[in-house]
Amino acid sequence: MNNLLLTPSQVSEFLGVTIGTLSVWRCTGRYPLSFIKVGRRVMYRQSDVENFINGRVYEHTA
Repeated sequence: MNNLLLTPSQVSEFLGVTIGTLSVWRCTGRYPLSFIKVGRRVMYRQSDVENFINGRVYEHTA
């Protein structure tokens, strides 16, 4: 499991959302994307971002 810490900027670019959107998600708990506070900085574990993405996969059934 990769525990590399990513900045909000890196995560926003990876997910295709704004940094502001990530902030709203953190404040409202709208999506289950875990984050870490390091002092005043917000960081994300790469493994948590990958788990978030994997949990959002929907399969189309015909």
